[in-house]
Amino acid sequence: MTIRHLKIFIAVVETGKMSTAAARCYISEPTVSQTIRELEKHYGVLLFERIAKKLYITEAGKNLFTYARMVVNQFDELEDNMLKGFSEKLRIGGTITVGSCIMPQLINQYRQIKPQVETFVYINNTKSIEEKLLKSELDIGIVEGKIKSHDLVAIPMINDYLVIVCSKNHRFSGCGNISVKDLEKECFVMREEGSGTRELFENYISRCGIRIKVNWEVTCPDTIKKAVIANNCLTAISARLIQEEAKKGLLYVIKSSEQSLDRCFSLVYYKNKFVNDNMKSLMHLLEQYKEKDILSEISTGTLVDI
Repeated sequence: MTIRHLKIFIAVVETGKMSTAAARCYISEPTVSQTIRELEKHYGVLLFERIAKKLYITEAGKNLFTYARMVVNQFDELEDNMLKGFSEKLRIGGTITVGSCIMPQLINQYRQIKPQVETFVYINNTKSIEEKLLKSELDIGIVEGKIKSHDLVAIPMINDYLVIVCSKNHRFSGCGNISVKDLEKECFVMREEGSGTRELFENYISRCGIRIKVNWEVTCPDTIKKAVIANNCLTAISARLIQEEAKKGLLYVIKSSEQSLDRCFSLVYYKNKFVNDNMKSLMHLLEQYKEKDILSEISTGTLVDI
């Protein structure tokens, strides 16, 4: 079994056809078929079911595909480093909330203690970060959403929680207690599907037995805050992202009376990945971001589950 075997196998899985895989790899279709047979013989398993001239990947095939992508990506990285000159790299993924509130400062601190390491940062929602970690396109991720794959390790690192916010002119502004039932009457600006923030809040309101009206769907936290201020909407957002606006009186904060909207930013990496010193240094820096009470000096309302 060679790297070439794995690359051809990956092409078959991703294209779903041996003829298309052959074209991608610039080889003949019989060569692709022979390669798959050699892999099946080597591991003693069936990788594809062949039904009515169509290929259906087996569970053994899915398992090999997970490892094959990681091995091929690491091999390609090795080739790139050794042929072009070795340089240390760390590819870091961050969700949009993490990217907005801690990532710029975190990377600046990291470069000060690891100046020899070249960093690449990718910011997107939890679902996208998870997909790139599984494909070995990122080394490590920092996410606020729930990781669904059992092939990834998720270590809670930083406490966080969601709050409901409105503008200073909203009818909720200055109120002590707000019933969760009252949220049904309001317009919301929310994050996109695949966002950990949105998933947590939607699970919460579903447990409360209510539905909300989403009038805006936005990926950028700054745009969300501006929409809330200018358009009299509500949003559910990380408490870390609205501290300045809350202190200035531009936004009024409504906190949950329980811990229903509490969460953590988690460090995530592939379960079989070697955790090197560069990754450990990032973990150590994250310890500095554990704050006990983010909005301790700000007057807030309380969301009551009635």
